[in-house]
Amino acid sequence: MEHFYPLLFEPNLHETVWGGDRLTTWKALPVHASPVGESWEVSAVPSSIGIVANGPYKGTDLVSLINRSPEAILGGQVLRQYKGKMPLLVKLIDAQRDLSIQVHPNEEMAQRVHGKFGKSEMWYIISAAPGAYLYVGFNRKIDETECKQRIADGTITDVLARHEVHPGDVFYIPAGRVHAIGAGILLAEVQQSSDLTYRIYDYNRPGMDGKPRELHTDLAAEALDYHVESDYRTHYSPTDEGVVSMLSTPYFTIDLVETSVPFHRNLAQHDSFVVAMCLAGDCKIRVRTTGDEVLLHEGFSCMIPAVVADYDLIPVTGHTKVLDAYIANKP
Repeated sequence: MEHFYPLLFEPNLHETVWGGDRLTTWKALPVHASPVGESWEVSAVPSSIGIVANGPYKGTDLVSLINRSPEAILGGQVLRQYKGKMPLLVKLIDAQRDLSIQVHPNEEMAQRVHGKFGKSEMWYIISAAPGAYLYVGFNRKIDETECKQRIADGTITDVLARHEVHPGDVFYIPAGRVHAIGAGILLAEVQQSSDLTYRIYDYNRPGMDGKPRELHTDLAAEALDYHVESDYRTHYSPTDEGVVSMLSTPYFTIDLVETSVPFHRNLAQHDSFVVAMCLAGDCKIRVRTTGDEVLLHEGFSCMIPAVVADYDLIPVTGHTKVLDAYIANKP
């Protein structure tokens, strides 16, 4: 009988034209010659699959491990719903410069055009420079003709909803919603397991290779949802001690746990894996049924297999903050 435990992963860093050095500094990793924009904390995306860093499965890639024991890792309901595929990709993002204006396709379009998952996502702001902002949604009703004209003349940001951000702010970006992260923001991102991005506008800047980055104007035009919301933020009531359910979507549920004492987390009833992102204060995760324990450092994440998703979160440095992502199946 195979033995399962919380899985840590080797660093999976991505260099970007808009990144910086905060992720390598935070994680105490060697500095890259080029700026690092993303850390793919838990990934089964074929282009960048995570490698287990601890325990008996050290050196095994996540997809191979899931294929070996899909129900134990993913959970029975997740296994059936997603046909044995890991449905989430979890990242940390360091925007030292503005990201491109972009949009992601929904399930139908992504499957039809690319044979992949759609891409809805959420952002949790970890830190932000004074005055830092991002774009989510349109600030007034426009149509495809106006959108294309504004892309062409460089005024597309005039019709985007601009949001100044602070630590703890949360945004849900369903597929089809225009968005962009602004300079000076460090955030956690939970998204569907997809690498599909349609770049709408990129300030006419060169990419890492010195050439202009590709735009996806026609695909973006098909993917865009022009509906205007009165409020694009996700509102929740934070707490210094305990758990807050911040967001529940068709694709993932997000909880925030803050505690200075051992805290019991039993998510086994959801029949789902859990991705735990430690955003402040080192902690230990101790499985109740087996006693297995891992040390989760601030700035790192782990994947807790569904079969052991009953555990204690134990602060090591006085107080810890952990963002949990999972699939909230009904018991």
